[in-house]
Amino acid sequence: MRVSKAKVAEHRTAILESASRLFRERGFNDVGVAEIMQASGLTHGAFYGHFRSKAELAGEACREACAEGLAGWKKTGDIGTIIDRYLSTTHRDAPAKGCAISALAADIAREGPQMQQDYAGGIRRFIGTIEDHLKEADAEARHRKAIAIFATMTGALTMARGVAEGDPALSVEILENARAQLRACFGI
Repeated sequence: MRVSKAKVAEHRTAILESASRLFRERGFNDVGVAEIMQASGLTHGAFYGHFRSKAELAGEACREACAEGLAGWKKTGDIGTIIDRYLSTTHRDAPAKGCAISALAADIAREGPQMQQDYAGGIRRFIGTIEDHLKEADAEARHRKAIAIFATMTGALTMARGVAEGDPALSVEILENARAQLRACFGI
């Protein structure tokens, strides 16, 4: 039975959405192709009609997740709001719906150069979006500031997630103090 181009595109989107959510929630190695396809409502055999490998899917899912996050950031009027939303318990508790950069930080170091390049591209786009929200006239100073802000945000969120169940009070402290320090250090 022949499937229309529109249906093929719909299936591919479903696969990417499921993979993106599952990878952010559990990491690359703890999610299999069969599980992604089941979550997409498709058979395991249909996978190879869309992707050559799990690695190819992972790279594309990472890019899609970053694009989704960036779209949300671009709708936000100021950097303070971005920081507050990013460093919140709501974001901490929803890695499957949150920032791919933080959710995949531990996994990506074990991946190959192509995945790391895709990840780096996402980081660069997030940094660029932060730069767009900053007011410094000097482009280099704005770039350095954006790197420091994003590194602090992703590091704090990663740490807060890492202790959320074992030491919930510390997790909240990490988020609150990172927000406060970013605002104080950068006049946000």
